[in-house]
Amino acid sequence: MKLIIAVVQDKDSPRLVESLIRAGYSATKLASTGGFLREGNSTVLIGVDDGETEKVLDVIKKTCRAREQLVTPVTPLGPGESYVPYPVGVVVGGATVFILPVERFLKI
Repeated sequence: MKLIIAVVQDKDSPRLVESLIRAGYSATKLASTGGFLREGNSTVLIGVDDGETEKVLDVIKKTCRAREQLVTPVTPLGPGESYVPYPVGVVVGGATVFILPVERFLKI
């Protein structure tokens, strides 16, 4: 058994959870906050049998797409750089996925 942890942008999470449920998987959604843009994210927990991992990854890939977003940095972008007073394009969305082995799973 595996625990799939997918960190996705809030805009993608309703579509992801709906797609997982339609595909027959149950999921738990937790609110989280990203470190770089400090915007809302969702962490989705999905428990699956070992043979179902790739199918769940396919659902995630189809529903969570990366896209460019304009942001205006409020602090310097890096060491030795100065403040940039105009919007900068950054890639947001997509998913960061962790797959962990599960020793035991119980529903009580």
